[in-house]
Amino acid sequence: MSTPENLIIKVQHAIEDIPAAAWDACACPPGAPRNPFLSHAFLHAAEASGSAVAERGWQAAHICLEDGAGTLLAVAPAYIKAHSMGEYVFDHAWADAFARAGGRYYPKLLSAVPFTPATGPRLLTRAGGDAGVILRDQLLAGCIEAASQLEVSSLHFNFLTRPEWERLGELGLLQRMDQQFHWQNQGYRSFDDFLAALASKKRKNLKRERREALENGIDIDWITGSDLTEGHWDAFYEFYVDTGSRKWGRPYLTREFFSRISASMADEILLIMCRRDGRYIAGALNFIGSDTLFGRNWGCIEDHRFLHFEACYYQAIEFAISRGLDRVEAGAQGAHKVARGYLPAATYSAHWIAHPGLRDAVADYLDRERNWVSQDIAAVNEHSPFRRSE
Repeated sequence: MSTPENLIIKVQHAIEDIPAAAWDACACPPGAPRNPFLSHAFLHAAEASGSAVAERGWQAAHICLEDGAGTLLAVAPAYIKAHSMGEYVFDHAWADAFARAGGRYYPKLLSAVPFTPATGPRLLTRAGGDAGVILRDQLLAGCIEAASQLEVSSLHFNFLTRPEWERLGELGLLQRMDQQFHWQNQGYRSFDDFLAALASKKRKNLKRERREALENGIDIDWITGSDLTEGHWDAFYEFYVDTGSRKWGRPYLTREFFSRISASMADEILLIMCRRDGRYIAGALNFIGSDTLFGRNWGCIEDHRFLHFEACYYQAIEFAISRGLDRVEAGAQGAHKVARGYLPAATYSAHWIAHPGLRDAVADYLDRERNWVSQDIAAVNEHSPFRRSE
């Protein structure tokens, strides 16, 4: 496959076949915020650990744009999917409707980070400015061509940045909106500064939750970098498996995944671990970006009221303030986060669908869904826990 100006599109079926330095030059060019999930190390850990592999319905199909000398200029992390699990942008109804009409929705092509509902670019280029725009447009054309040649039903870009979403809409892709709940750092110097910004009743409730979460003799550890050990991961994996098996049946990530990220990107990991009577009983896994703390997985083997809120939300806020990070993305869903200072933020995806009839039906639905989401975000913001200005 070729594009204008003698650029070549390739599909690589394992990220280990792409040099890490070349990938990372596109994922985090100079001056761009670092997103840990887009790094070669994270995606390699997902694939090499057996977490995101064809046997589990995630066949790597990374779309690469190269020049004539074989230099990687742009790349899109992508997977041929045999199902819609682990994506957090739900299209099961689309698949069911297409099947009832006699179509075959799977396989499909997905550009996203496996099991990770975190905002970030998906069309990654080593160039910025106008050159970057041109390369992203050419990479998108290559993704669509690859989808056609792979004979998949559709191509999906999940959890895009807003500028990328807008550009993909201009180029003809269907635009979808949803929402998460993010905490924004308003220049707070301490957790008490954040508390002071809340309405009185909300502030009192939050303080009470924090007291009750730890009243059974629970202590909290922040563990990152070289302090992470296999013992920590053994304990956390026990929490992760126990909680995951109760929520969705089969946890997505293997034990090996955690060892691999610990070895390759430990400084970008924050493990918040809860101790009682000398042993760990719960934990929350976070990843540290250049301006964002990303909350990912939580698990526990003892049930303590409000401990989930303490470990996943309040400790994350404290860490973000201590590091001067701009925000905390605490994962998918959860309107209960609003009372804890996490306000609604739109999330974005874009979709190319080959079948005209399915495309038209989805386009009509998305027009209405975007309106619903916008209205809901506005309504939730009316119930913000923060003090109202005079």
